[in-house]
Amino acid sequence: MSKLVEVEYLDLKENVEYEKLINKVISKCFNIENLEDSKLYISITLTTPENIRKLNKKFRNVDKETDVLSFPMFEKEEISNLKNLEYEEALGDIVISVDRVEKQAEEYGHSFERELAYMVVHGFYHLMGEDHIEENDKKQMREKEEKVLESLNIFRG
Repeated sequence: MSKLVEVEYLDLKENVEYEKLINKVISKCFNIENLEDSKLYISITLTTPENIRKLNKKFRNVDKETDVLSFPMFEKEEISNLKNLEYEEALGDIVISVDRVEKQAEEYGHSFERELAYMVVHGFYHLMGEDHIEENDKKQMREKEEKVLESLNIFRG
C-alpha cells in the first residue's frame, strides 16, 4: 500500500511539516508492529480545542478539551488477523488538538515536533488496543511509545 496515513484538517490550515512528521512516525509504528505490508491505514485529523471538545462530549460523554482522541475500528485480538486483507481498511481514526500539542510541548519543556510525534504514537497504540488505565498496561504502552520515538531519534527535552 502506498499510503499508511491520511491527514485531514478541521478548521486549521494545512501544514506540510506536520504531515512529513506524521508520515514518518506512522511508518515507523507500522514497521515496528510488522504492519507495513498490510492494507491498513490510519486517518489523522488535526483540529482545534473546540472541535476536539465537541468530539469528546459526543463520543465519550466527557465535556472537556483533550489532546488526542483515538477511535479504533478493531478489537486488540482482531489486529493480528488483519495482515492479509484483500482491500484497504482503516485501522482507525486519531484526532489531535494542535493547540494542546503546542501548550504541552511548552509545559513539558520539549519541542512541538516531539509532542506531536508523541500524540501520533500514543493514538496509534490506542488503535492497536493498548490502554493506560491499569499501571501495568500503562508501563507496557509507554515502553512501546518510547521505542518508536527513540528509533526516530525523537527525545524528551
